[in-house]
Amino acid sequence: GITFEEKKHVNQVLIKSSATIQEINCVRKHLSAIKGGKLVETIGCDAIALVMSDVIGDDLSSIASGYAYCDNTTFHDAFKIIKKYKLEKSVSKKVIKRLKDGMSGKIQETPKHSTINNIIIAKNRDLLADMSKKSRQFGLFTKTILVSGNVKNVAKKLVTMIIPKRSNSCIIFGGEPTVSVIGNGKGGRNQELVLRILQEFQSAKKRFTFTSVGTDGIDGNTKFAGAIIDNTVKSKKIQNYLKNNDSNSFFKKHGGLVKTGYTHTNLMDIGLILN
Repeated sequence: GITFEEKKHVNQVLIKSSATIQEINCVRKHLSAIKGGKLVETIGCDAIALVMSDVIGDDLSSIASGYAYCDNTTFHDAFKIIKKYKLEKSVSKKVIKRLKDGMSGKIQETPKHSTINNIIIAKNRDLLADMSKKSRQFGLFTKTILVSGNVKNVAKKLVTMIIPKRSNSCIIFGGEPTVSVIGNGKGGRNQELVLRILQEFQSAKKRFTFTSVGTDGIDGNTKFAGAIIDNTVKSKKIQNYLKNNDSNSFFKKHGGLVKTGYTHTNLMDIGLILN
């Protein structure tokens, strides 16, 4: 079978390739003996799964790779994802063989019908709603948005939401951007997002404070949850840090790293921009 280390490696290369969480979970489910609904397939009793959502859209088949819910993806889907990101030679031969065996019917597909009731008890939107409520209590003009996709595009989108002539405003965002890792530095999607927003604000006359953190307390390959900074910090070397995916080193030098430790929960990322 496929070892834990081999599965861990597949997960790492998918994350570095900028695959979405839904795509990552699809592959995970087809390499696992318990994910994709297989954990409860033969449970033999009535049960309820209480679920905390860590995916945009709160798709039960994707949350935590769907341990307790049926799967709407196939071995064909999983193999297409490996090919899409050109990872055929980056993962072990045993991984490719398992996916191909699944496509040919040698391995049984994941369950397509749910056997127990799943109830979502917490999600990212709940956090954003609470943050928005508190922001309005402070008298701030507040906008809320869910973000996904490439972190560079997310940074630009968030900055375009700012109304230039309005002060005392707060943009609250949540979700899970993706990062294409091409460098050898340390960082994560939250630290990189904050650094990219800082880059966008380098010539701004107004002062902005902004942050992004992972609710699980760990961002990328670092021990930090994310970062917080304002645009009084100026640097001509931001692009160099971004090219090397080394946002962590930037914040170690200039300050702003957020450390919470493991929170033992995951409702994706949250952040805000204040002015």
